[in-house]
Amino acid sequence: MIAFEQFTLDNGLKVIFHQDKTTPMAVVNVIYDVGARDENENKTGFAHLFEHLMFGGSKNIPNFDAPLQLAGGECNAFTNNDITNYYDQLPVQNIETAFWLESDRMLELAFTPKSLEVQRNVVIEEFKQRYLNQPYGDVWLELRPLIYKEHPYKWATIGKEISHIENATMEDVKSFFYKHYAPPNATLVVGGNLELDRVKELAEKWFGSIPSREKYDRSLPVEPEQKERREKTIERDVPANAIYIAFRMAERTDNEFYTGDLVSDILGRGKSSRFYEKLITEKKMFSQVASYVTGGWEDGLIIVMGHLLEGISMEDAEIAMWEELQDLGKNDLPERELTKVKNKFKTSKVFSEQPLLNRVMNIALFDRIQMLDELNDELSKYDAVTSTSIKEFSSKTFVHENSSTLKILVKK
Repeated sequence: MIAFEQFTLDNGLKVIFHQDKTTPMAVVNVIYDVGARDENENKTGFAHLFEHLMFGGSKNIPNFDAPLQLAGGECNAFTNNDITNYYDQLPVQNIETAFWLESDRMLELAFTPKSLEVQRNVVIEEFKQRYLNQPYGDVWLELRPLIYKEHPYKWATIGKEISHIENATMEDVKSFFYKHYAPPNATLVVGGNLELDRVKELAEKWFGSIPSREKYDRSLPVEPEQKERREKTIERDVPANAIYIAFRMAERTDNEFYTGDLVSDILGRGKSSRFYEKLITEKKMFSQVASYVTGGWEDGLIIVMGHLLEGISMEDAEIAMWEELQDLGKNDLPERELTKVKNKFKTSKVFSEQPLLNRVMNIALFDRIQMLDELNDELSKYDAVTSTSIKEFSSKTFVHENSSTLKILVKK
């Protein structure tokens, strides 16, 4: 059970406090309701660029990291298609340092040409190293536009192409900041051995005077239902042929998400999964297999993938993978198998909630998807998944008309 209390400042900033008296550390987490889906199609990669810019100096603080390190803290951030999240961990007695730092960069960045140039180069180098020059690195650059034709999920968080970041102007950057980085578009979550009154005092002191700014009204195109099989084959400098198949499913806030998440575990999580036992151990067709859900907030995906062993044809590998997918939709899942996968999930969830940081980030994420009241109900939702719902989900989802397949061949 994760307990929390919440209040909202006059400028629209929501603050949530999670008390933990067992740790000497504190966490300050600021989550912004902005991701790659909020970008202009001709100016992509900005949400991720801002993940870096927010560490490049703010209005009154030229260096974010130095004061935090002096206070015994550390920080990081992540961006995806839906949100951008910043977090600081430090000794609880020094927590005001994190309030000071986070509030100043919410107020206004330094917007110096030097910071923009430095962070632009960092992002461009990351684009090259992680997405262009790494084996299988461009999977999402190729797969997303195959799956999505209308919704902005059709580009990856890093952006569609390097030129969009290369051509980003200071005016572009300022416009993006003032549109999305504002109190009503953020949630501040604080965790640690504190009292609510102290959190209220610090929140009001450091964030209360930040101008509210108008909240961005998101209105994104809806992706039409997919009604045809999509496929693309590319050649790359990779160690082995690979296949990725994406299937559309419900968004993160739909109850179907929990069924899909367990289906992905049944198929591809660990050495007791169906893919591993059938495709690696028994048929010896793949060296690596996996299955996972994306949990998109507006549209979800379940992905299955595998790296082929040498001498195995792509056609045979694809057929074998589809046999496992369709078996789940045709035959009842043994209760023992369902119980096993639920127990594995419960164990990993309990362990994942041990660190304070994970609990705080979970609170932030649930608040942003407007499911904070259901934060402690997740296990019961997974428990409610039945063999029948697994079968129904699989028979509906794993059909060729709902598939987008990317085949990667070793360049000859």
